[in-house]
Parts: sequence; C-alpha cells; structure tokens
Amino acid sequence: MCGIAGTYRWPDGKVVTDRLTDTLAHRGPDGAGRYSHPAGDGEVHLGHRRLSIIDLSETGAQPMVSGGLVLTYNGELYNAPELRAELAAAGVRFRGTSDTEVLLEAWRRWGTDCLPRLRGMFAFGIFDERTGELVLARDQLGIKPLFLLRRGEGLVFASELKALATATGGSLEVDHAALVASLLYYWVPDSRCAFREAEKLPPGTWLRCRPDGRVERGRFWDLRDVAAEGQERARSGERPDLAAIVEESTRQHLLSDVPVATFLSGGLDSSWLTALAARHQPGISAYTIGFRAEDARFEAMPDDLRYARQVAERFGVDLHEIEIAPNVLDLLPQMTYHLDEPIGDPAAINTFLICSAAREAGVKVMLSGMGADELFAGYRKHLANLIALRYQRVPRPLRRGLSRAVDRLPVATARRGYRSVRFAKRFLSFADLPEETAFRRSYTMYDQDELLALVDPDLAGTVEDVLTEHADIYQDNDLDDFVNRMCLGDARMFLPGLNLTYTDRSSMAASTEVRVPYVDVEVVRAAFAVPGDRKIVGRQGKAVLKEAATSILPREIVYRPKGLFSAPLRAWMSRDLAPLVREVVNDGVLVNSGLLRRDALSRMVAEDAAGQRDFSKHLWHVLTLEYWYRDATSGSGQSTRLTA
Repeated sequence: MCGIAGTYRWPDGKVVTDRLTDTLAHRGPDGAGRYSHPAGDGEVHLGHRRLSIIDLSETGAQPMVSGGLVLTYNGELYNAPELRAELAAAGVRFRGTSDTEVLLEAWRRWGTDCLPRLRGMFAFGIFDERTGELVLARDQLGIKPLFLLRRGEGLVFASELKALATATGGSLEVDHAALVASLLYYWVPDSRCAFREAEKLPPGTWLRCRPDGRVERGRFWDLRDVAAEGQERARSGERPDLAAIVEESTRQHLLSDVPVATFLSGGLDSSWLTALAARHQPGISAYTIGFRAEDARFEAMPDDLRYARQVAERFGVDLHEIEIAPNVLDLLPQMTYHLDEPIGDPAAINTFLICSAAREAGVKVMLSGMGADELFAGYRKHLANLIALRYQRVPRPLRRGLSRAVDRLPVATARRGYRSVRFAKRFLSFADLPEETAFRRSYTMYDQDELLALVDPDLAGTVEDVLTEHADIYQDNDLDDFVNRMCLGDARMFLPGLNLTYTDRSSMAASTEVRVPYVDVEVVRAAFAVPGDRKIVGRQGKAVLKEAATSILPREIVYRPKGLFSAPLRAWMSRDLAPLVREVVNDGVLVNSGLLRRDALSRMVAEDAAGQRDFSKHLWHVLTLEYWYRDATSGSGQSTRLTA
C-alpha cells in the first residue's frame, strides 16, 4: 500500500512530481522514490511513497525499473503467489518476493490482458521506455483511488486529489455540480470530482498516453456484466458455497510480511471475518469503538461492545477498545483535508482513530467487513424498499392518515431520541414513490424540492442533472430482480463513492492499509449469483450470508440487531456542536458565497432543535462541506462568490 504520482509531458514535470509525491508522504512513510525519462518531445516523471507490507527489502522499492518497464503501484495482489508460480514456470526469474515485481512481469507478458487476472486492490502507472507510452489502471471495484488531470497533451496523476491541487498551485476551480451531488448523497459520486479539471479513473478501466499526444481508454471488467452473468447462474440453479468463498478470500487477504489486525464492531460482517482470520492466525488483534454512555443512551444505540467482547473471547482475539467522544470533533478540519472531497459520514473519524491506535501498536494492515451490506442487501434501506412495495397496496386514505399521524410525532426530546420514529418518518418519505426514486430517496439527504430550496437558484439545472445521473446508473442493467438491482446500484455508486473512499483516505492518513475481503472479485461474482429472495428472507437482510456464517459464529452474533458504524450525531448536534452549527449557518462561507441559502439552513436547525425532524446528519455534512469549501477556496485566487 502506497502513494503514487507522476507527470507525462507536463511543464516542469520533475518539480511538479516532487510536490505530488511529498504531499502523499502519509501514505508511505517507509520510503520514497523518483524516476525520470524522455517521452516524445517531453518527459515522464514517476513518484512513489512506500508503506512496506510485502517484501520489506529494497527489492520491493519503487518506482520499480526492469527491462525497459517502470512501475509505480499502490495496492496488494492477493493472488500474487499463483501468478508468480505461473510466470516462473514460463521462465521469468524474480529478484525479490514483492507483488510489485509480479505485476510488472505480468504486464510484460500479457499487457492489458493481465488486468482481469489480478485479484486484489490496485492503482498504478506503468511506463514503457521503448514505446514512450504511459498506462494508468485501477482495480475492478474501485477500492484504490486514482485521480488525473489533463491539459493539452500533458497529464498529471496521483493517489489523492489534494496532491493535484498542490501541483497546480491552487488553480483548480471547485465544481459546483459535484458539491450539489455531495449535498444530495453526503459524498461525491465516483463519476464526479470536486474540482472541474480533475477526474477519477473509473474502476475496471485503463488509460494509455502515447508520445504523439493520442490517448486511448479501455475497460477490462464491468460490474454490470458480472451481475448479468450472476443472474444467469442463479437461473440455472447454481448455488455458490459462500462460506468457502468468504473464507478463501479472508485467508488470501491475510497475506503480509507485517502484523495484520481486524476491525471488530460485534456485527455479523466484522465478526465473521475476525473469526475466520483467527482460524488462520491465532491470537490476531482486533479493534473496536464505543461512545460515551450518555451519548449512546440519547441515541438509543445498541451495545456493540458486548458482542465484540463475546467474539474476541470465543476466538482468542486480542481486543482493543477505543472510546469516541466529542473531543474528536477537533479532528474535523484535519479529516476534511485528508478526505479530499466533502464527505459527511462520521465513520471516517472512527476509521482514522482505529487505524491510528493500531499503527501505534505496530499494526500496518487491518481487515474490514465493508462491502457485505451492499452486495448482500444488509442495509435497512433494502428491506424498507421491499416493504414499500407491499405498503403501496394499502388503500391511499389509510396511507395519508398514517403519514399525517407520524409527521406529528417528535424524533427526540431534550433527554433522548426515538429511533423508531426517525425510521418511520424516513420510510414514509419514500414509500409511495416509484422504484428508482424511492431507492434514491431512501438513502440520500433531500428530495428534489428540499434540495432546490437549499441551494442557489442558479443551480436548479444542476440539481436536475445530478438526479438524472442517479436514475441513469440505477436503470443501466437488465436484471429482473429488485433486490439485486438495489445491490448493483450500491456496488456502482454507494460503495466506491462513499465507503471505499473514506476507508482509503482515513486509513492512509494514519499510514495504515485497510483490506476489504468482501469486496473481492470472487465474492462479488458469488453475491450476484444469489437471487434476491435469498438475500432478504422475511425481515432478515443478508439472510444467505447469515446462514453461511453460522458454520463458525454463534446464532446470537449472526442474528443480533444490526448496529451502526457511525456516531451519536443527534447527541453531538444538540450539545457539543450547537455553537459551531449556528456560526456556520449565520456567517459561514457557504451562505456568504451564495452556494447555500441561509433561510433553508435556519429552518433545518430550528426543526432539528425542536425535535420534530432529525436533521443531525444533514447539519453534520454542512459542517464538513463548510470546512472543505474554506480550504478549497482560500489562497487559490478564485472568488468564493457563486456566479451563474
């Protein structure tokens, strides 16, 4: 795991690449490398920051140069031993034991045809000294990031957007369409970028730059095709052995020359991974979080620690507990810097603190249960959208009466919050809507009218574009299974746009690598070969995964109520954060620039304070967006006043 950067036929490329690489120092504190070579009428410069995980010797250093090929690479290949054996049998002689060298030799032998054979997470740039071509590639599911920017015939790329902003001297302009998308989702979709000129290389694709200025793009893996193939496998009666597939993926993700630990929330996904990891590495460490008792009571949060302790004791795991208290809010400016784009999920802070504690204990690699909910329909929204189909058969007068009654109920008093009322209000906000609109509304922050009332009127067309993009992506498939359509939408948008993004940035800010065994090409293939009526059974989400996990976990863990890897936002907003919220609403950069409307924000604050509606998540994201926007527009020479 590392930070990569480079320039291709870019003015002052060496100086720019040095700046890029230095900005990424937190991603790779164990070493740094540079490479330069002519490319057409210009030059190529590659940079690398190393976090040593496999082959800690100098034979794993980067950029790696061998036989006319040069590689700067970020990631891990879990099938590197198998690829190494195949290449060695074909006569390749290896100098070291790194997966970097395996990737370089696989490219030499197969070129872009090697990409679909790679099982892991990766983003890399590879330069051919003989042809002068530079190729960039990103893994199948978007686990690892790769940002790029093109001007004329030049290109600059890096693992993080902040590096590109640094390299261009702060000349990048904020893309207000991306900010509107961020307000809707509380994250920026992978298809958009917070700065106008920059872009993210899409998952499962490559880009080739030629010295004559031509640029070629290609796709080597498509999640839509995998989902369609899975549907055909399900129709043929195939039933993948999920227990065996998840265990094999977990075992492969333990490949490391340094200590590995796990996240352990006490929920199904992390508990199963931890139990499987402990089977292969007895005595493995695990890290979990808890909250102040008064905050947890106010939020009516389940006691996750009890279950985490139970799993740790049962499987001989060394458990470390970290308490999350509001003093972590001091981290907000630091986290908005590291997250690159405005992301309003407080789980990013949880991840950073866990990874920081693990790193202090000498752990460089963590396993996370991320991805299981998206692939196996484990979120409440999946079940809620399924229930909504039945709810729509209830006579309309009864639905209207129920909606009016629930609307009058408070979501909180001064002393406690009512989760069931929050869930009911949320459900009724989308239960009558058509499928795609309902699914979007079930997990986004605002409906169309609310978003239009919040942003500058000149952005009305942008709001429409953002909503249309969601519909286009959600409907871009031929699946006839509602549950799997939701899972595919999540795997294409929610997973790379939010969860994998904050996990990468938060963990790398602590110089720690997080691996995600559920977000594995073989697990994904198996997931879409499972019909939706086996993912949600009755009121049980992830039913097929739970059934598989009972082979090792006690039923009390497998079938416990779902917890949340989040934070007690209502408690924080009503107490510790209230002054900051007032400051941002009354005199923040967002409202003073005209991007957000003060009257709409003030109404949200008033309704939230009165306990009538729960806007804690919305207001938290406004805070993160405020901090991000201040940084993005300060000292850059661009005006913070919104213009049409």
